[in-house]
Amino acid sequence: MKNQEVKKDPEFLAYVFELNGDTALYEALQKSLDQIDNLDITQLNRIGLKTYEKGKWSIHKILQHLIDWERIWCFRAIIFARCEGTIPVAHDQEIMGSNSNANELSIEQLVNELRVARQSTMLMFESFNKKILETNCVFFEYEMPLYTIGLTITAHQIHHFNIIKERYLPLDE
Repeated sequence: MKNQEVKKDPEFLAYVFELNGDTALYEALQKSLDQIDNLDITQLNRIGLKTYEKGKWSIHKILQHLIDWERIWCFRAIIFARCEGTIPVAHDQEIMGSNSNANELSIEQLVNELRVARQSTMLMFESFNKKILETNCVFFEYEMPLYTIGLTITAHQIHHFNIIKERYLPLDE
């Protein structure tokens, strides 16, 4: 890819900033952990594997998706933080979702795994100094500062928790 094809501050970052508001990185990470801890497990269990539309993921698969992508983004953050030099490639969420066994796992197991992944993410970002957090990260088609990877993780959760609230929780009525 030619340098002029790289998009600095990709459009999706505007959505990331919108979802996070004026919240600083560490506060956003803590807030997101609090949201995980405040999930109504009983209600999610009542919804079970129902979906709001044919072909959509179950809540189980959404939670697994959040876990998988958090790990992918953390891998990318480490690559950039340690100046390894590799440009991370794109991944296909649909392929990953269709090969997930999330529907065989309990909501409790998935929520706990998401909580542990988030705690690990928080520790990783807390270990980065200002220079690392401001590192310019060049991906396959865009670039952005490293700290925005953390905000992308929290925005991704906000996005999917909003979908659960708007489209899945009504299935429990």
